[in-house]
Amino acid sequence: MTDTESPARIPDFTLADHAFILSKPELSSRHQESIKYLQKQIEAEKLAPYYYYLQHELIPNVLPWDESLYQSLLKENEKEIEGLKAQIREFEDQDEGKLELASAFKTLGEYYAKIGDKNNALNTLKKAIEVTPSTGAKIDLSLTITRIGFFYDDKQFIGKKLEQVNQLIEKGGDWERRNRYKTYKGLYLLSVRDFVNASDLLLDSLATFTSTEITTYEQLAVYATVAGVFSLNRVELKQKVIDSPELLSLLPTTSELEPISSLTISLYTSEYSSYFKFLLQTNDEILIPSRYLSTHSNYYVREMRRKAYAQLLESYKALSLKSMADAFGVSEEFLDNDLCKFIPNKKLNCVIDKVNGIIETNRPDNKNAQYQLLIKQGDGLLTKLQKYGAAVRLSGTAERSN
Repeated sequence: MTDTESPARIPDFTLADHAFILSKPELSSRHQESIKYLQKQIEAEKLAPYYYYLQHELIPNVLPWDESLYQSLLKENEKEIEGLKAQIREFEDQDEGKLELASAFKTLGEYYAKIGDKNNALNTLKKAIEVTPSTGAKIDLSLTITRIGFFYDDKQFIGKKLEQVNQLIEKGGDWERRNRYKTYKGLYLLSVRDFVNASDLLLDSLATFTSTEITTYEQLAVYATVAGVFSLNRVELKQKVIDSPELLSLLPTTSELEPISSLTISLYTSEYSSYFKFLLQTNDEILIPSRYLSTHSNYYVREMRRKAYAQLLESYKALSLKSMADAFGVSEEFLDNDLCKFIPNKKLNCVIDKVNGIIETNRPDNKNAQYQLLIKQGDGLLTKLQKYGAAVRLSGTAERSN
């Protein structure tokens, strides 16, 4: 095992993506394709433990169960595992050869991870870390362990492991490993609904992306845009997303980007008539099928409606409910009910005059707030100067007395 070794694509996240789709009844139109894919990969890659995990834990009775196939795959796995363990025993009997022993543990751990034997994979990779002298190799092994957490969607585990990886990186992580960590951290933050910090990391990762072991460049672009349009203001959105050279280069060839890119443009250009259409398309084609975003889809859609409402209202002191409803292509009743979800908790600075059908904005007076802050800071500074002056006078009196 060397510090320049490229990370293997283990575990295979395409398996996890298809298994996730099978867990979502609303994605039933995709189920047959996912079943065929999983069946093919389980047999071709001899994934006996993963086959068992799907049937008995994740999605019981969704995949057809073939006991004879399972037993056959299990025997193949046991044969391979015994050969890898023999190599470990050989290196353990030697006084030297820590690198070879670490590499043997790594190979066995990755094999366990590949076939879906989670516990043995984690235990074996931890042993590899223990006998590995290189900080760089320890980081790589720790990131592999972190990927296993991503594969099984264990967010608490992922967060803990990323903290450990960061500690190792601070001791001696090179440029490439720091960039890989940035992508992992961004995906983790995305999965726990921290879109603001995820946006910074994922957008930065676009220019330095090497983490093909955990996601594709196209997927990263989608995730970065999803987080960016949620969290950035209009100036930042133009600079970091709309005018991003990396994203612009992908648009002509990446159909997955179309819904969220259209949503971003419609928000930036204030084309509200098509905004909800693209928001619904983003929800159906990007959020719901995503292992990272699906559980946050309702929140994301709701907050993106609020963001568009707030942007429109910024331009008016008052406007009719009808004109705003027409702008978004919805009924007045829908808009009235939707606005009332945000007004009581002050997520929108407006009130609705239902008698006259008018929406009146009541934005905070920023100039007045700045003036009050200046007065407060000035009072604080004056108090400090008075105390300082008193201390100087006391000091002078004491010197004259001496």
